[in-house]
Amino acid sequence: MKIQYNLPCNIAQTLNIIGDKWSLLILHRIFNGFETYKDIQDGLDGIPTNLLSERLKTMETDELIIRELYQEHPPRYRYILTEKGMDLEDVFNSLMLWGQRHLDKCYRKLVHNHCRCTVKHKYYCPECGKYVNIDELEVIDPE
Repeated sequence: MKIQYNLPCNIAQTLNIIGDKWSLLILHRIFNGFETYKDIQDGLDGIPTNLLSERLKTMETDELIIRELYQEHPPRYRYILTEKGMDLEDVFNSLMLWGQRHLDKCYRKLVHNHCRCTVKHKYYCPECGKYVNIDELEVIDPE
């Protein structure tokens, strides 16, 4: 995949890795346990096979997934999220919550499995040991 943004910005650089039409959907399939090429493809109606192969290779290069041989003849692989790939869970959840709130049709909901109530994001400061309100957040340059 070509780099689309040449900006000194975390969001822009992250979009260079996962911001194309299919990448997040592929990663989300793997995150939900669909690890074989066929299982991934079956859930993404309309994705060209060459594009799926290309995206999987790029994700492997970007260390979001690893490819593991599970059958030798013919060779078949499963795709497993790395820690870096698993760290996208909050991104998936944020997109799901945004969709619940703003889309006309809600396909799936993110709820607390105990009471079935829709959840909300909270920011936690491990240094202070407390939850932080959004108006207390600030974006700064690294030191």
